[in-house]
Amino acid sequence: MFKLSAIVQHFKDMRRYIAISFILFFAGIVLGGTNANFQAFLDNQIAGLDQLVDMVDKASGGDPDREMLILSLVIFLNNAIKSILIMYLGAFFGVLPFLFLVVNGMVIGYLLKVIAADPNAMPVIEVIVKGLLPHGIIEIPAIVIACAYGLKFGGLVFRASGSLLFSRGKLSGIGKEIEFFAIRTVPMIVILTIALLVAAIVESTLTKALLN
Repeated sequence: MFKLSAIVQHFKDMRRYIAISFILFFAGIVLGGTNANFQAFLDNQIAGLDQLVDMVDKASGGDPDREMLILSLVIFLNNAIKSILIMYLGAFFGVLPFLFLVVNGMVIGYLLKVIAADPNAMPVIEVIVKGLLPHGIIEIPAIVIACAYGLKFGGLVFRASGSLLFSRGKLSGIGKEIEFFAIRTVPMIVILTIALLVAAIVESTLTKALLN
């Protein structure tokens, strides 16, 4: 299960879904940064993030070291739990990972748009370099890959549903494909969890220091 060659080969087999996921994510960034119709929805998404930050501030009691630890833990658990869930909730025909990719991309695009429009804010390129890239170079691919697995799972379930409907209730080979896919998700969960842990530590330390 954890054989490196098997993991690499399966990752190569997933490249089409990974490419589609990146396209959806970047499409969300463009949509969030250019379409004003979603402003109210995106403001609500950002308000939820603000509440999370406030909770961390209160829980830390003003202790910077404690704040860093709590922030790392919150970021890690938030991303890891959502990523694992989205891999398997993709079984509902890939709808949830699709929405997750687009909405998260839209939030980033909208934030960059707001920053660009604020004359008192730091330049957008500086925000990207200091506030997004240090942890995002790890976090974003990890989340996108998790969504790619969710899309793949949704495709397999869709095919299985078709087999049940049109092949007199027989799954034929698709059942084995789903079983093989489920087995291959286990090492990927471990890899993504480690990557998201590293990203959370970077975000709560290096990214926070650069933005401050």
